[in-house]
Amino acid sequence: MSKDVRKKVAIFHNYMDNIGGAEMVVLALARELGADVYSPAVNQGNIRKMGFDVKVNLIGDGALPLNAPARQQLALRALRRLDISKQYDFFIIAGDWAVSAAVNHKPNLWYVHSPIREIWDLYEYAREHIVPGGLIPNLNKYLFDIWVRYNRFLNRKYVGHTGRIVCNSENTRQRVQKYLKRGAAVVHPPVDTSEFYFGKTGDYWLSVNRLLAHKRIDIQMNAFRELPNEKLVVVGTYEKADHFLEYKKYIESVKPDNVTIRSHVGADELRKLYANCKGFITTARDEDFGLTAVEAMASGKPVIAPNEGGYKETVIEGATGTLLDDIDAEKLVQAVRTIGENPGQYKDACLRRAQEFDTQVFIEGIKREIERQV
Repeated sequence: MSKDVRKKVAIFHNYMDNIGGAEMVVLALARELGADVYSPAVNQGNIRKMGFDVKVNLIGDGALPLNAPARQQLALRALRRLDISKQYDFFIIAGDWAVSAAVNHKPNLWYVHSPIREIWDLYEYAREHIVPGGLIPNLNKYLFDIWVRYNRFLNRKYVGHTGRIVCNSENTRQRVQKYLKRGAAVVHPPVDTSEFYFGKTGDYWLSVNRLLAHKRIDIQMNAFRELPNEKLVVVGTYEKADHFLEYKKYIESVKPDNVTIRSHVGADELRKLYANCKGFITTARDEDFGLTAVEAMASGKPVIAPNEGGYKETVIEGATGTLLDDIDAEKLVQAVRTIGENPGQYKDACLRRAQEFDTQVFIEGIKREIERQV
């Protein structure tokens, strides 16, 4: 991609106020491509806290509701109405609800972390476990079904305006093919491996997640209740929406004494936690990719993860950790005991593996895909 084009790239993301893995990818793209970022929800303080000096342009007045479904619908509408097509040469759509921006902005590339999970692959899970009850039995579930059908229609319509589709994993590529009937390339998301380091084999295990039900953090709580001589530090980011706060409250209520929960940790402190932990634990259901597992390996730490989703594309069984079939608390307990016998033996393999997902590898892949679209 020529230098002139690099200066004229815009990136769209639905929310840039709570910074997790998807948002970190947006910030890395903006920094490496010299691109501008647009979002209807922005928290510059949280962005700086994660080590990025990237200004995000706010769409509208920033007054998005905290709770679903109004939050999603208003973000979708704000991005659909936006038109800055004459100000840039190329556009990257980097969020699930941001795909409506494709209508007015071409040529474009959609970098997919996942098709909207609550209307596609996690529809049944969300219907049963997240949709709140009400005074009239099943009314909210019926309303949720109507909302899902409407947004599936819109999602397919807006995806029809996307140019090249690039997914963060083979797992996500298969979802795009299954639900949206579109082919896609795969470019794994980036980790700034030079920023991570091995400190020591400490006395605690580490878990880094958004506090959401499908992350299955309760499995970790139940496992460490059976491991009173082990310690677990959970770094859990969350939004102020009701379902985040309810799950946070639930996890805190079932947390054993040997588990510490920390929220909204800055980049330097997070890297320090990775560097000095004994190993890394994740229990997320069918994770899109799982950036935190790569961050752990970049710190030379073994990973215990479910044998599903994107983890199958990053963790090498027996070399950089272990993958557990049908993960539950009992299997997690055994894995902690086994890997905990000698976690240092995984260091070199983890460091080598993480290099395959370095930021420069990612940027080179994205540039190739942009050139193919242009």
